[in-house]
Amino acid sequence: MIHVENLTKYYNAFCAVDHISLDIHKGEILGLLGPNGAGKTTTLRMLTGYFMPTSGTIRVKDHTIDENPLEIKKLIGYLPESAPLYHNMLVYDYLDYIARIRGLDRNQKSARIRFLADTCGLNSVMHFPINDLSKGLRQRVGLAHAMMSDPEILVLDEPTSGLDPNQIVEIRDIIRQIGKEKTVILSTHILREAEATCDRVVIINQGKIVADDLTENLKKSAGKERVIHISLLNADRNAVEAQLMTIDGIIGIEPRADADGGKLDIRLTCQPAADMRENIYKAIKKTDWILIEFYQETKDLETVFRELTKEN
Repeated sequence: MIHVENLTKYYNAFCAVDHISLDIHKGEILGLLGPNGAGKTTTLRMLTGYFMPTSGTIRVKDHTIDENPLEIKKLIGYLPESAPLYHNMLVYDYLDYIARIRGLDRNQKSARIRFLADTCGLNSVMHFPINDLSKGLRQRVGLAHAMMSDPEILVLDEPTSGLDPNQIVEIRDIIRQIGKEKTVILSTHILREAEATCDRVVIINQGKIVADDLTENLKKSAGKERVIHISLLNADRNAVEAQLMTIDGIIGIEPRADADGGKLDIRLTCQPAADMRENIYKAIKKTDWILIEFYQETKDLETVFRELTKEN
């Protein structure tokens, strides 16, 4: 669907995007993540034809950005971080205006506005001035604007920025619904939203791609070791260390007794290749220790993000 090769953008001597390459497939929701100044917005603006790259290639279907920018723009709906709305207009009048700009005839216009009002949850505010709406509702109006021409690709720059938790969930649900039929590319700082919404994640740091994979694969591949936590009663610290360190695959143990010495909390570091939980449980079962907690530490996307974007 979209092929990007060696995409580079300079602002004078500053390299904002540094020779990135990726393929975006039809029907996937791609999350573009990165710290402030990483190059996310610049990348999205080049994909939409708003900026021309300094060098590199962008191909959307059979069109290249340097030869057919207008054809590419026809395939893409773009919602920038601050939705470009006319705040003194009623929601219906604004969407009607956008439909006419997009060249929809009378029948197409009415049907499309009804569809977008349903999809974006705007039916109850269609005759309200945009200025009277909450930021979440204004964001929905911007989303309806971006979708007016029924584009095959939807590009969303920080679509949930500044929204409250309820509004974030509402926008996330709309994006998921849209993603069933369209290719969606979104940038976000809210990593839990990317984890909950995106099929695939690309992480950019200092203008370069540092990770590109399915969300679940990124979480599984992060870090070099497995970490398991257990809590025991009726257990002696030295005996626990001696017993558990005999298990192949355990490479470190950090026991810590609570204040009254009744409970022993243990952090086990294990080799990444194998799941050690069964062997650990069998070793504990042979003793008279009481196991009250046992879980393997899982890494969320936020942890992966920090590992990949922290400064050297």
